[in-house]
Amino acid sequence: MSEATIADAFPPSAAAQEEREDFSSITPLGRSALLGSIVVVALCGIVYELIIGAISSYLLGNSVYQFSITIGFFMFAMGAGSYASQHIRDRLIYNFILVEIVLAIIGGVCSISLFVAFPFSPALYTTVMMGFILTIGFLVGLEIPLLTRILAQSSGTRRSIASVMSLDYVGALIGSVAFPLVLLPSLGLVRASFAIGVANVFVALMTLHFLKANVARSRRLGQAACGVLVGLLILIALGAKITAFAQHHLYFDDIIWKKQTPYQSLVVTRDWKKNDLRLYIDGHLQFSQSDEHRYHEALVHPVMSFPGPVENVLILGGGDGLALREVLKHNGVARVDLVDIDPAMTALASEFAPIKSLNEGVMDDARVEVHHKDAFVFIQNAPVRYDRVIIDMPDPHDAAISKLYSVEFYSMIKAALSPEGLIVTQSSSPFFARRTFWSVGATIDAAFEATQAYNIAIPSFGVWGFHLGAQNEQTLNAAPPVTVPTKFWNEQVFAGARVFPEDIARPSKTIVNSIFEPQLYQLYLDDMRKPL
Repeated sequence: MSEATIADAFPPSAAAQEEREDFSSITPLGRSALLGSIVVVALCGIVYELIIGAISSYLLGNSVYQFSITIGFFMFAMGAGSYASQHIRDRLIYNFILVEIVLAIIGGVCSISLFVAFPFSPALYTTVMMGFILTIGFLVGLEIPLLTRILAQSSGTRRSIASVMSLDYVGALIGSVAFPLVLLPSLGLVRASFAIGVANVFVALMTLHFLKANVARSRRLGQAACGVLVGLLILIALGAKITAFAQHHLYFDDIIWKKQTPYQSLVVTRDWKKNDLRLYIDGHLQFSQSDEHRYHEALVHPVMSFPGPVENVLILGGGDGLALREVLKHNGVARVDLVDIDPAMTALASEFAPIKSLNEGVMDDARVEVHHKDAFVFIQNAPVRYDRVIIDMPDPHDAAISKLYSVEFYSMIKAALSPEGLIVTQSSSPFFARRTFWSVGATIDAAFEATQAYNIAIPSFGVWGFHLGAQNEQTLNAAPPVTVPTKFWNEQVFAGARVFPEDIARPSKTIVNSIFEPQLYQLYLDDMRKPL
């Protein structure tokens, strides 16, 4: 039977006839434009995913959880979009362009919308976040099947699938690398989403330009795309003001300095009536000028005042220079290595006048050497043996920070200590995060022969706790005298700080945190969620 006879015997269904568009007129340049679109749309999709995950990590903490939820539901929505694409039977190029325009609008405003939603309630934020994840994922899921079908009808199914899938992976790679290295540090989260929206509109306009002959109502589509492009470009131009608007939703005081770095969002605010300077990292308060002396004196002076040499000191974290200010009050300090992964943080401490005034310019002291490295990596190759190690890290709100509260980390610090060396770490609040605090203590117990817990009241934070670790029990037997000028700390305060009332006393069950079983960050999140 001839092909013509077969065709006559089995005519195509109405749906198949409807779907079969003539793409034979697509020029090689038009096909190249479609292939280039694949790289761009894949880049845009992965960056939207990263933006939503990053914002949720900044605002809610627990980056592993937030990125897992974002990626999981995004992939699910992409699958739903891919499945739904089969119901688009005709006008494939028109619908592809329309998807790009809609995606540019929704993806472009996702970042600012999330920041605005957050202050109202966690439930509203979660609802908005899931709405964006599912909607953007669904639209991204439509893109590749539509492009594949267009290319398949112009160059064959096998070749088109191979080209589409390979270029899709290339675009995802470019997007995942460009986000932390280029987009985030140069544009920030809000303007980055606007810029990626522009990229989607660019794809729409490029497709429309090269395949105009294959698109019905192309003029109307072009006008819509140009309108969205102009709107997004205006938003990018106003990006600084829009970002400031979003940030003022998060902070009560006036923002006087801000910077988005590859590592974190840094914001300095000031209450002009109280002359109170505050530093926030990823939306979390790090210190308040009104009472930071309580925290930093309690962190530094106990460990620095115990008998023994204090020649070599290591500060892990503390890029604001405030712990360093207290360290340099002690005689005998010859070298201080300050390890903070973010150069912007130490630049803020050494160059921004209000912070520099607060830390008394100690970042310029000749005894201080700053290292922009991960503390976990630095301690593995410590340049000297340290007499004192001061750990001033954020609370263990995600797996990445939790490793800095692990028995392996403390054991590496122990190996880098001199025979009479001591360590101290801030350990969160024994009142608001009781199980977390005492699990940090149990982890230090597993690494050091002698440990000691103490707590103080800080108006900006409430009850706050610390842990000391030493090589032998005799070192921590008696409260050492404080021989340097302080505003708050003395021997009597230390004696009282070692008393834990029943409601913050050590519970019967504690965990030892390990990088192999990182349970601490989940415990911290559970503590933060539980009612008081």
